[in-house]
Amino acid sequence: MVTTVDSGTRTSAPDQRFLLRDVGWEGYETMLKLVGDRRIRITYDRGDLELMSPSLEHEKFRDLLGVFIRHIAFGLRIPCRGAGSTTWRRRAKDRGLEADTCFYLASFPHVRGKESIDLNVDPPPDLAIEVEISRSALDRMGIYAALGVSEVWRFDGEALRVEQLQADGTYAAATSSRSFPLLTPEEVVRWVRLAEAIEDETEWLGQLQAWIRDELAPRVGA
Repeated sequence: MVTTVDSGTRTSAPDQRFLLRDVGWEGYETMLKLVGDRRIRITYDRGDLELMSPSLEHEKFRDLLGVFIRHIAFGLRIPCRGAGSTTWRRRAKDRGLEADTCFYLASFPHVRGKESIDLNVDPPPDLAIEVEISRSALDRMGIYAALGVSEVWRFDGEALRVEQLQADGTYAAATSSRSFPLLTPEEVVRWVRLAEAIEDETEWLGQLQAWIRDELAPRVGA
């Protein structure tokens, strides 16, 4: 059965989502092969499979947040490896997804030099970015928890929620990031808003780098 999912009420062109029911694990892996490197995100949760084609607005926020994290890591001298929208899946959990973008930070030494990563033996990313300007029909946070991702930044186009995995396997909102301890969600949103206002990414990056150097790095002692 195929269901078209309501993508929300934002005025820009929305993400497109389609939900398939009763899809086995083999069907999920076949769909991954068929989609390949096309700009379609696949989420799988115990028989339910969702296809999502991201909008321009969705990709704008994904790119901005990814660039922001890379520059913060560089400015604070935090080892970092980006993993983009890699497909993460665990057959034992019968779940899988692609983050909008994700990063190895504290776990970077464990994946350094690896061309492929197997979650059966390797750690999951430390930080995932989840752009939520449209609604998924599936419990993506539950999938992140099953995969063991320790922190997820959820951005709905207006506000950022930092959620951290707890010992009981659920996520709880936090006032700062484990990966970047003295960086607040409000500061992240302020830089996203500034990027939208300026539009010129070169100018924005110049201001961001100056802020990291003059304000954030001294704050954390980097």
